[in-house]
Amino acid sequence: MQSAENRSKGISPKRILFLTPYPFDTAPGQRFRYEQYFGALTQAGLEYTIRTFLDVETNDILYKKGMVGKKAFGIVKGFLRRFKHLYEARGYDYVFVFRELAPIGPPVFEWILAKVLGKKMVYDFDDAIWLPNTSEHNQMAAKLKWHQKVGPICKWAYKVSCGNEYLCNYARQFNPNVVLNPTTIDTEHHHNRIKNQDAAKVVIGWTGTHSTVSYLDELVPVLRKLEEDLDFEFKVISNRPPDFELKSLVYKHWAKDTEIDDLMDFNFGVMPLTDDPWARGKCGFKALQYMALGMPAVVSPVGVNTTIVADGVNGYLCNTPDEWEAALRKLISDHQLRIEMGQKARQTIVERYSVLSNTGSFLSLFA
Repeated sequence: MQSAENRSKGISPKRILFLTPYPFDTAPGQRFRYEQYFGALTQAGLEYTIRTFLDVETNDILYKKGMVGKKAFGIVKGFLRRFKHLYEARGYDYVFVFRELAPIGPPVFEWILAKVLGKKMVYDFDDAIWLPNTSEHNQMAAKLKWHQKVGPICKWAYKVSCGNEYLCNYARQFNPNVVLNPTTIDTEHHHNRIKNQDAAKVVIGWTGTHSTVSYLDELVPVLRKLEEDLDFEFKVISNRPPDFELKSLVYKHWAKDTEIDDLMDFNFGVMPLTDDPWARGKCGFKALQYMALGMPAVVSPVGVNTTIVADGVNGYLCNTPDEWEAALRKLISDHQLRIEMGQKARQTIVERYSVLSNTGSFLSLFA
């Protein structure tokens, strides 16, 4: 949509082509990295178009068991669509690439965009995706993913957008035009409620996918110890139930339509991590969600977590079982502490990790 000012001056609006892995509004990474800025782009007089590698049908079955033939056909269709998207890209001023243009293989499409078509490619990523993050049983998948393509894509890009300083430092090896663009929360329209801490039973919460639930392993013994003398609920929101047992455990299947309502059941949230290169690349999304809703976050001091959480102010940084036990015990037992920390947590998000506070930085990618 062209702004009235540009129309009056006869100026054509800048056009942005978003080339993304998943269909619109289906992947959290996409929603919280750039989709929630589309309104700001329109207000700034920029036009945008979205083109995805996966269609809706393939995306719906991709992580389900079986249907190998349909999945393979969907991937082939994705590659064919990407060739069409390259032809279409000629009419755009900027091309925004999130993570990669194809899920497997070398960065051929990115090379064509930057080197053959000469497009201003804005490259965005929110994980340490240059690292193979696959199990010993999936070494073939790791080779097909072609993780080493991240460096060259950074080099070819007009600008690189990264979710934290750890990722920025990697990208700066290849390109000086790196913008820190943290994962942000829409505190006006989505995470716009504040937790009432007057609950009869305290609920400790964790949300994430089956691929990250293993981070809870170090916390389970601590929770079992706390169960011996404290009455609380440990609620897990995920796409699959966890495979550990706790007396306090309550499982809720994640659903986009009830996401905020389900998170509002928490009194505070946890985010344990192992300290390794992959975890250091994470953008603290769980902590951001808890804190945006006025809850303290109890997290491992890994990567950006140490920037988001101020220990003893808006949450706790815990490195050992004893530190986890002490922090959880305090928050379970102290109603007023949860309120005070929750208020400061919300303030942190609004001031530093909200759409409102980061819109200028996002728009600078297209200047």
